[in-house]
Amino acid sequence: MALVPYDETVLNGLKRFHNSSASYTFANHTIQIKQNWKELGVAAVVWDAAIVLCMYLEAGGINLNGRSVIELGAGTGLVGIVAALLGAEVTVTDREVALEFLNTNVHDNVPEDLLPKVSVKPLTWGKGLEDFSPFDVIVGADIIYLEETFQDLLNTILHLGTENTVILLSCKLRYQRDHHFLDMMKQHFSVVEVLYDQKVDVHIYKAMKICHGKEL
Repeated sequence: MALVPYDETVLNGLKRFHNSSASYTFANHTIQIKQNWKELGVAAVVWDAAIVLCMYLEAGGINLNGRSVIELGAGTGLVGIVAALLGAEVTVTDREVALEFLNTNVHDNVPEDLLPKVSVKPLTWGKGLEDFSPFDVIVGADIIYLEETFQDLLNTILHLGTENTVILLSCKLRYQRDHHFLDMMKQHFSVVEVLYDQKVDVHIYKAMKICHGKEL
């Protein structure tokens, strides 16, 4: 059996996933996110990519006020919740199995007067896309990790966007296959890195559909 060096930073990082909740402050609101690693695994904890994307949005990386936003693979819903607090009309999506959990976090943290502008919907990438119209902004945090989902994810992004749609993908590039997805994106979109948080090794990429005479 191989010996693994003791790394307190890594262990503490893993421990936070097993906490039943996590608290954040964005857009002058305290957000209390429920977590459930035991039951739902990766879909039910807050990843660094989501936190960094929320910080980017709060800092005005893109103006969300009055714009329609869809979050893909929302998990705990943190990014969608922050987008709503920043004035967007938000559709928060994930697989059916995670929806009840996701809906709880949204309703617990979005003020009552903003709830009519937030909807929680099931979305399996590549399926039932005819039920969704294009959005002004597409966001996703740490959704680039399963290679078998890459084509469905790309097809979903293509369907949900127009040449005016801004796509923001926040991610850790853990494997070479993650770079492959970015290469797939670049066949259809102009893609630029707009932020790199070295402390947590998270990149944010901004993309827009390629069309004549349009650049990011």
